Amino acid sequence: MMLKIALRNTLRQRRRTILTALTMFGGFTLAAFSIGWSDGSYSYIINMFTRNRLGQIQVHKKGYLDRPSIYKTIDNYQKVGEKIQEVKGVESWAPRLYSAGLASIGDKTAGVQIIGIDPAMENETTRFNKKIVEGRAFFPDSSHQTILGKGLAKILNARLGDEVVIVSQAADGSIANDLYKLVGLVSSGDEISDRMSFYLPLREAQDLLVLNGRIHEIVIVADKLKEVGAVTQRIRQKLDDPKLEIEPWQVFAKSFYNAMKADQQGMWIMLFVIILIVAVGVLNTVLMSVLERRREYGLLKAVGTKPAQIVYLVLAEINIIAIASIIIGAGLSTLINYLLSFHGITLPQAFTYGGIEFKTMYTEVNARSLYIPAITVFISAIFISIFPAIKAARTEPAKAMRTH
Repeated sequence: MMLKIALRNTLRQRRRTILTALTMFGGFTLAAFSIGWSDGSYSYIINMFTRNRLGQIQVHKKGYLDRPSIYKTIDNYQKVGEKIQEVKGVESWAPRLYSAGLASIGDKTAGVQIIGIDPAMENETTRFNKKIVEGRAFFPDSSHQTILGKGLAKILNARLGDEVVIVSQAADGSIANDLYKLVGLVSSGDEISDRMSFYLPLREAQDLLVLNGRIHEIVIVADKLKEVGAVTQRIRQKLDDPKLEIEPWQVFAKSFYNAMKADQQGMWIMLFVIILIVAVGVLNTVLMSVLERRREYGLLKAVGTKPAQIVYLVLAEINIIAIASIIIGAGLSTLINYLLSFHGITLPQAFTYGGIEFKTMYTEVNARSLYIPAITVFISAIFISIFPAIKAARTEPAKAMRTH
């Protein structure tokens, strides 16, 4: 009976119902878009950050991350890579070799990070060939050729075709030095990295540093970003080697991860503000409704309606409006997030995060963007309506009946 009356009241008082519903609907849609925007933006940033340079999972010799050394190598990396490729959820992997050195062109000299890469595997894993801004990428049979970071080329005043002298220390203690022809310039999006990056084909780097058949790092990319943790665990079980460390990006890019988590707290502050706006809007409309309908509540009590039933009536009306608002809001917010997950939003000004420049951000359609707004809007609306409902239940019939 009370539920039927509540439903009739919401349909009868259309203006009041629409005002209340718009407050809830607007709050739900804004909250859903905010969560979808936040999750989508960070997923896009993480994916770009990991796929562009670092990979999503890395394999090193035990202790390498804490204290990198030219001697902490993975000796049988081909066999390790074959096992990794067999793991469910692994998309691709690539070996790398690192060292420090001095690069010179004419009278210009700069400290560099020597990075040995397998051209084909690096292109597949981190799309290295897509980062070439001048010249070309390595050919499979490239010999005595190098690619420099764009910033490093500027420091050395280098041009395509120049010969670059590199000096370093080999693993056997000898002086490693050689001459390489500059065939390309790369821009990874990380200006700091590009000021030091000196790329060589893996075999060339191994010959230079006397590290034949050895590497320092295996970079792995998973099929899905959300499954990185599970894939990492599977790789650990597959390799089962205490001499190797297999870590996800949250570990080897810890500073970036911590900064991202701290920045994400802003989403909850925004959500709290949205809930506060919804609560104030609902309280205002419901309280005014109760004051305007004192005669109605007085009549209900006069015919024997219990105070608890009055409370139930007010809350039932809010429930009906809240459920309708959430359903409509869910449909609209899902459509908005879906469209923007493909087309994105072009920012008026690009920004740099984790060393990578971003010009367009994308939303994401996920369960979080629906159930969190639904729960918060519904609970806040019901909670804030308790006071007006109790006030309506305390209406004195005799006094209310004299109200015009």
